Amino acid sequence: MSDHEIRFLRTDEHRAAWDLFRAALHVAPGTDEEWDRAVAAHQEERGLGAFGPGLIGTARSFDSELVVPGGAKVPLAAVTGIGVSAGHTRRGVLTDLQTAQLADFTERGVVAATLRPTEGTIYGRYGYGIATYARNMLVDRHRARLRPETPSGGEVRVHDLDEAVSRWPELYTASEPGRPGVMTRSAAFWAGHENGVRRMSKLIRTAVHCGPEGDDGHLVYHVDRESGKVHVVAFHYANAEAFAGLWRFLLSVDLVDEIALLARPLDEPAALLFSDPRTVKSEGAEDETWLRLVDVPAALAARSYPPVAPVVLEVHDRALPANNGRYLVGQGTVGRTDEKPALRLETDALATLYLGTWRASALAAAGRIEVLDPAAPAAADLLFSTPESPWCGSFF
Repeated sequence: MSDHEIRFLRTDEHRAAWDLFRAALHVAPGTDEEWDRAVAAHQEERGLGAFGPGLIGTARSFDSELVVPGGAKVPLAAVTGIGVSAGHTRRGVLTDLQTAQLADFTERGVVAATLRPTEGTIYGRYGYGIATYARNMLVDRHRARLRPETPSGGEVRVHDLDEAVSRWPELYTASEPGRPGVMTRSAAFWAGHENGVRRMSKLIRTAVHCGPEGDDGHLVYHVDRESGKVHVVAFHYANAEAFAGLWRFLLSVDLVDEIALLARPLDEPAALLFSDPRTVKSEGAEDETWLRLVDVPAALAARSYPPVAPVVLEVHDRALPANNGRYLVGQGTVGRTDEKPALRLETDALATLYLGTWRASALAAAGRIEVLDPAAPAAADLLFSTPESPWCGSFF
């Protein structure tokens, strides 16, 4: 029998849960000023607490939507704030929180959940799989020369943080990427995001690109005078003109030697803008977001597929057995079936496959997919392929 209780947090318990999460990450409690901004990130009936008898663990989420291949959006729970207090770890608290959270998502009709784990060994057991990767980039500003055919771009205006923060939601919507893996940003997201950005520097600025039809791109940055770097913490654009125009702006910033960009898409063509592509140095790719398909039938039906032969998948879900079964997946043909399966896999492997991040043949080679039809991995490679590299671009 469990020695703790899992329940939704009351409004007056949200701050204690926030501080518990920070403590689990070895971060000091937040200030009153930070909490005044962060409180709006804590939606009612989205925060769970483990009590035994005091608060010993917490997990919360906020509502969003996930862009899936083909451009459709599905209801998404963005999971964050997961922590168990010291002295209570490895006693089943996290498992009970995850079980309760997944049950709540199912009841509310959430199709998918996403999180950014601090450790890579934890969340696979709860059905999460790596969904997107991102890379950091470093550009030598003194060597960087744009190619002559690079689009000229439009006007760029610069705002300080207090001017720009209220405009971030509309700027993001105007330049929201359509890549698989991108999430919409609710008021709850922005409440937490502002705190994170403010902790980076006291001189955060936002550069806004204006094209023929209005604002169509922006970046958020700060300059570190000691290191001589421009740190770009957000970079969004709706078209090639905005992409090039914002790069022209970055190259015009004085008194800096390098431009450091955080968590960019793997296939973003920044290097192709420059006469010497080696001006752009990749500092390695790391997993960005992990995905959990809460409603497998709805998720499979929501995304698009190329016109190739369908494949029958047999899915096993240890935590949500309603997802168990065989699914015929193809263009215009998605649903449960009694046909013989070609591939058998767990939900964490399906999540890794779903957005097109990994190929089915690679997962099969790693033992993550059981192959029942030798031709099926190659067919599934084509079926789940996407024209762009999946990417989220939202830190939460």
